Amino acid sequence: FFLSEVILPLPRSLGLRRRAERLRAHLGLLHHLYFYHIQRVGMRLRVAMCHMIYRKALHLSNSATRETSTGQIVNLLSNDVNRFDQVTMFLHFLWVGPLQAVAVTALLWMEVGISCLAGMAVLILLLLLQSCIGKLFSSLRSKTAAYTDDRIRTVSEVKTGIRTVKMYTWEKSIMDLIARLRRKEISKILRSSYLRGLNLASFFALSKIMVFVTFITIVLLENVITASQVFVMVTLFEALRLSGTLHFPMAVEKVSEAVVSIRRVKNFLLLDEVSERNSQLPSDGETIVQLQDFTAFWDKASGIPTLQGLSFTVRPGELLAVVGPVGAGKSSLLSAVLGELPPSQGQVTVRGRIAYVPQQPWLFPGTMRSNILFGKKYEKDRYEKVLKACALEELLVGRDLTVVGDRGTPLSAGQKARISLARAMYQDADIYLLDDPLSAVDAGVSKHLFEQCIRQALHEKITILVTHQLWYLKAASQILILKDGKIMKKGTYVEFPKPGVDFEDILLKTNEEAEPSRVPDSPTLRGWPSESSVQSQESPRPSLEDAAPEDQDSETIQVTLSLESRSEGKVDFKTYKDYFTAGAHWNIIILLILINIAAQVSYVLQDWWLSSWANELSTLYAMAYGKGSLILLPDPGWYFTPYSVLTAGTVLFGITRSLLMFYVLVNSSQTLHKQMLESVLRAPVLFFDRNPTGRILNRFSKDTGHMDDLLPQIFQDFVQTFLLVMGVVGVMVVVIPWTVIPLIPLGIIFFVLRRYFLETSRDVKRLECATRSPVFSHLASSLQGRWTIQAFKAQQRFQELFDAHQDLHSEAWFLSLTTSRWFALCLDAICAIFVIGVAFGSLFLAETLNVGQVGLVLSLALTFTVMVPRCVRQSAEAETMMISVERVIEYIDLEKEAPWEYGYRPLPSWPHEGSIDFSNVSFRYSSDEPLVLKNFTALIYSNEKVGIVGRTGAGKSSLVSALFRLSEPEGRIWIDGIWTTTIGLHDLRKKMSVVPQEPVLFTGTMRKNLDPFHEHTDEELWNALEEVQLKEAVEGLPGKLNTELAESGSNLSAGQRQLVSFARAILRKNQILIIDKATSNVDPRTDELIKKKVREKFAQCTVLTITNRLSTVIDSEFVMVLDSGRQIEYSSPYTLLQNKNSLFYKMVQHLGEAEATALTETATQVSSKQRIVIKVHFPGSLFRISMRGLVTSALCPLQL
Repeated sequence: FFLSEVILPLPRSLGLRRRAERLRAHLGLLHHLYFYHIQRVGMRLRVAMCHMIYRKALHLSNSATRETSTGQIVNLLSNDVNRFDQVTMFLHFLWVGPLQAVAVTALLWMEVGISCLAGMAVLILLLLLQSCIGKLFSSLRSKTAAYTDDRIRTVSEVKTGIRTVKMYTWEKSIMDLIARLRRKEISKILRSSYLRGLNLASFFALSKIMVFVTFITIVLLENVITASQVFVMVTLFEALRLSGTLHFPMAVEKVSEAVVSIRRVKNFLLLDEVSERNSQLPSDGETIVQLQDFTAFWDKASGIPTLQGLSFTVRPGELLAVVGPVGAGKSSLLSAVLGELPPSQGQVTVRGRIAYVPQQPWLFPGTMRSNILFGKKYEKDRYEKVLKACALEELLVGRDLTVVGDRGTPLSAGQKARISLARAMYQDADIYLLDDPLSAVDAGVSKHLFEQCIRQALHEKITILVTHQLWYLKAASQILILKDGKIMKKGTYVEFPKPGVDFEDILLKTNEEAEPSRVPDSPTLRGWPSESSVQSQESPRPSLEDAAPEDQDSETIQVTLSLESRSEGKVDFKTYKDYFTAGAHWNIIILLILINIAAQVSYVLQDWWLSSWANELSTLYAMAYGKGSLILLPDPGWYFTPYSVLTAGTVLFGITRSLLMFYVLVNSSQTLHKQMLESVLRAPVLFFDRNPTGRILNRFSKDTGHMDDLLPQIFQDFVQTFLLVMGVVGVMVVVIPWTVIPLIPLGIIFFVLRRYFLETSRDVKRLECATRSPVFSHLASSLQGRWTIQAFKAQQRFQELFDAHQDLHSEAWFLSLTTSRWFALCLDAICAIFVIGVAFGSLFLAETLNVGQVGLVLSLALTFTVMVPRCVRQSAEAETMMISVERVIEYIDLEKEAPWEYGYRPLPSWPHEGSIDFSNVSFRYSSDEPLVLKNFTALIYSNEKVGIVGRTGAGKSSLVSALFRLSEPEGRIWIDGIWTTTIGLHDLRKKMSVVPQEPVLFTGTMRKNLDPFHEHTDEELWNALEEVQLKEAVEGLPGKLNTELAESGSNLSAGQRQLVSFARAILRKNQILIIDKATSNVDPRTDELIKKKVREKFAQCTVLTITNRLSTVIDSEFVMVLDSGRQIEYSSPYTLLQNKNSLFYKMVQHLGEAEATALTETATQVSSKQRIVIKVHFPGSLFRISMRGLVTSALCPLQL
């Protein structure tokens, strides 16, 4: 409007301005509509991709699970699919940016001629450079994702095996391992962040460079230019600011990263699936399981078949018992029937619906009733019959709506096994595959389950039972003996020869056994519920509908997850302080502030200097045309040199501050992740029991991903735009002071609007974060129970549950989307009104202002309309994204267990004897749960071998938890005269070896699992494997000790995993060894050999053996019988068997007459060989008098 040649009339100027602003308002509206709809498209893509990933996870074959991990799948769902949200927003700028550049070039050509090409050349170079940088982004993203997969997988494995990690004192080593992975991940993230920093620096400075190059070209070509042309040029270059220097580079970055994510998702979706088997009955209704010359490989590369030449047929009413040593292929046989193990030769015929009971029971978070019904319709009579048959009446009657947590916590292994068996029975299937469900329960319950479930309730069904309980074989219709994947013998019990050829290794002690006698069940011996096992609580969670329309017998599955705690109100200052100071010292932060100020000062001064130069040029131009002759411009050095210095300063300070900001904030993310990891590993076991896997992984994946990628970029963008706005406002006020009049109310409106918006957006963001955790929890739980879900054909039900969790999260996310778009639209509308006011004010004051001033204010006002809404939005987005930091800091401030080390530390040789004294010990897992040990008192002398038995839920494993202080016990526990609570947890735990009930293996080599921290030689490792009967099996692996194990050791059998865990304990060589049902999944022959090795190797050690297999402890010096958390009996096995009223005697009689007789004979023989030990216990001292004799009395305690 300010041309020196033509001054437009005021009415026409006003009309043009009105039309321009109307056009701008429509453009702003369309802009936000576009972003709203395109973000919805991105959300739909993400949700659809998550649906596909979960569906694929449920259908993965066993071989495919070795090529992926829980960590990778969680990373796909948390970080990779988010690229679809981001790429859709910027994808169209790949063509909009160049198109707009062409349009601007045309307008500039008309305005300033060929000189405009110099400035556009700078932009073209940037676009070409961005294409090259895009490839670098792809490479970095690919490497970062791989490291993130490994890190999240490790965190997931640690959460799953946290009890083992704590009892083996591996926390520090685990922290070092994850820290190494994190450093590799951060090195790639930091390089990506530097590239993002350069992009944001170009957004800040590139328009100034383009103006500088164009203006200098004009001057050097000695062209004349007016101030109006200068500011038209500046305005057009500013129009390219968002699309050309911000959105186009971001589009290149997001597309490059999205390509990597698409490739990763594609590779996952192409993994092998389990072949769908039609389980419908044929027209004749005959059910059958038949294998004909079946040969199959888990790993074809090894060349060793898992199963070879198997042939058998099972018909309705038949019970096929499958026995064999550890690693014989028993579970693989069931996998073949399930379709998990595809045949390489032969065929499998399965007709009928399958119910499957896995060796490791799987329960999903929800009520115990929901776990049993598993989507079937509730029928009271049928339900109660199942409870009775599975010995669950006393545990569940009136309490079956009690909620269990992730992996069935806090139920005992025996209770989980019975619920798993009840689930299978309630399905009323045609074929039952039972993978050793009797090993997890005591002898009495085992007999009850066999009689009531297998022999009676399933007598008309096809039942295949894998078992190590050999005394039940006589009841089997067929017996299949496997060894090394081959059938060694097949037939009925009476067909086996008495000597037993290969049968000898398996049934050495049971050939002569008769059928277990029917000892009347004592009411005190059946299905004791642990008083501490579950905690009744009302669940506020609604059930998620998953009724399958084609199955009229289905109803809802109730998956219950406790609500995640959320903060309220605004993010406090301490969170910001902790975030920034975690990344750098205050000196660096102050330096960063100074560099930001310097960058903005140079930016503003450049504009001011250009305005002065343009005003001078405009005056010369007017003089030249006013006199009718051209006046040559004077030497421009006076203006050129400062202008060049200011431009260079703007570029250098802009780049420096971007790189430094990203360095500080990415470093903050690394530090906070390290602190969170340490805090989580220092948390008590109760924390892991109460928080599902997905909730913890959410912090380590999604929230950490936000801190790594989004938060530094948002903060840098906010700081940059905020300083730009301050500079714009300052210049506008200096040039035209009256602009302060609309600025004051404008600032107040922005402040109020932002505050109003944040009150909603903060809580919506917290809700979005909280609703994300159930998605990950459901995924992790489903992966653990994948075999069960596939066997029960429940994939569709669990898919619908996952979709319901996703829908809940999408609702929160959509709220966040709509509120942010509403906020942006309001900001743009207010800014448009402000610019209209400034423009019209400039028109009315045109006579009192020079051309340079008006042009500067108008160009700054246009910058203002772009930057102010962006600044306010980014400030709100920064606070919203700080919710992720807030959630991470919540985990940094978790309640900690006792310190790992105290100032007082026991001698390195402690404990030199291994005596353990329990004095009035009471134990509970949390303050709001009932006691599991009640006034427990026991004295175990050094070198004693004590067996601990009791019915399921009696408190046997809780005794180990109290000893290791997994929760702090009441009362006192003394080990060699030291009260355990007076020393650090690591000083206590590392001096005791434990073989836990649930073996935990990590992804990595066999060597790493045996000796995670390289403390032993190869010879020691091989010796340990030999002692647990695993040497031959490991030598047969392709890489021997360097063979890679799958996640959780899934390529080993359950028995082999227990033996690996046993070998770990042997390698530790401690004075105290605790064996917690560590041989429940191994055959009796291997159990016998391991017992022999333990007696030899730990002869001078104190050994506590917790077991349900009475034959394991019958040769112990003493047996302790627990009931409801109390010690009921404590004496030698022989002495207890002489008392027919003793609980131990009744437990032995439940095994049957033949087995009871054999155990009694063994106890008598052991007793006759044992030495007489007279133990005199004085306070503070211990005297032992030993003599050998043939007297049967095993214990003569004298308490003085």
